[in-house]
Amino acid sequence: MSSTGVTRGVSDPMIKQLTVFLENSPGRLAGLTRALGDAGVNMRALMVADTAEFGVVRIICDRPEVARAALEEAGFGVSVTDVLAVEVPDSPGGLADVLEVLGGIGVNVEYAYCYVEPGGTAAIDVFRVEDIARATDALRAANMRVLGPADVYAVGG
Repeated sequence: MSSTGVTRGVSDPMIKQLTVFLENSPGRLAGLTRALGDAGVNMRALMVADTAEFGVVRIICDRPEVARAALEEAGFGVSVTDVLAVEVPDSPGGLADVLEVLGGIGVNVEYAYCYVEPGGTAAIDVFRVEDIARATDALRAANMRVLGPADVYAVGG
């Protein structure tokens, strides 16, 4: 077990993402983020998609298992999903390069979002793909940097 609250191997590229289905009502997102803050969890990335009745909140944070427990204790339904994080150069076509590698091996991207570290020269793109191991191998073979938990969960990069 690491200080991030997850068990992992040294070269394990899987990042734990929390997904919460949240009613579309005033204060629900604030309640979710307060539960995380009160538990001492620092969010690294947040993505919210909505429908008429509910939102889907995806979170990358520094301590996913602690976050899951805090959210469940606060009454939120939470699932944990493995996702892939890739450092993408902040230049035209950087994301296209990654997506072409994935498409070239027949790996579908179910969804993606990104964030940028303050002062960073690259974006961190998060991908939900059907075959993380195959995607990781192909991206590394193409000299792309696939990030591990220690890279993503650490506050301050």
